[in-house]
Amino acid sequence: MASLNDRKVAILTEEGFEQVELTSPKQALEAAGAKVDVISPKMGKIKAWNETEWGIEINVDKQLSEANPNDYDALILPGGVMNPDKLRQNKEAVAFAFSFLKDGKPVAAICHGPQLLIETGLISGRTMTSYPSLQTDLRNAGVRWIDQEVVVDNGLVTSRTPADLEAFNQKMIEEIREGAHHHA
Repeated sequence: MASLNDRKVAILTEEGFEQVELTSPKQALEAAGAKVDVISPKMGKIKAWNETEWGIEINVDKQLSEANPNDYDALILPGGVMNPDKLRQNKEAVAFAFSFLKDGKPVAAICHGPQLLIETGLISGRTMTSYPSLQTDLRNAGVRWIDQEVVVDNGLVTSRTPADLEAFNQKMIEEIREGAHHHA
């Protein structure tokens, strides 16, 4: 596994994130040596959704209002239905994600996570995947949507469901190791 010892990664999330879609990438990143901060509009702890019921609570490392995208090398967006829907309505969260895309930094979004990226206005022309129910929203935002376990488009990594986490984590780490991608 590639060393990410010099990399700092932000996981942007809200209450109701899909538990394994945060815990699995976070563990993979930390195992590769990255410093990972869980960032949320909320302070303290936030609660996961675990398939069909509430799951664990995790600590928020930094409140969104105090987080600076320039302090991070990459952005991870876990899914879950509630989490991305809350984030996409939060102007600070949209601006945070916008900054990563604008600067060509790696962004990895799984399941419903790409919903937030629609709001940035920066994904038209990209190739992505997501949870199948988002394909119309993504296509309407100008995305070429394909049904694949993991899709990489110039530093933007997307996957469909928790079943894709192994491939998602591997590609996410590769893209973060490569660093910023500047597309034409």
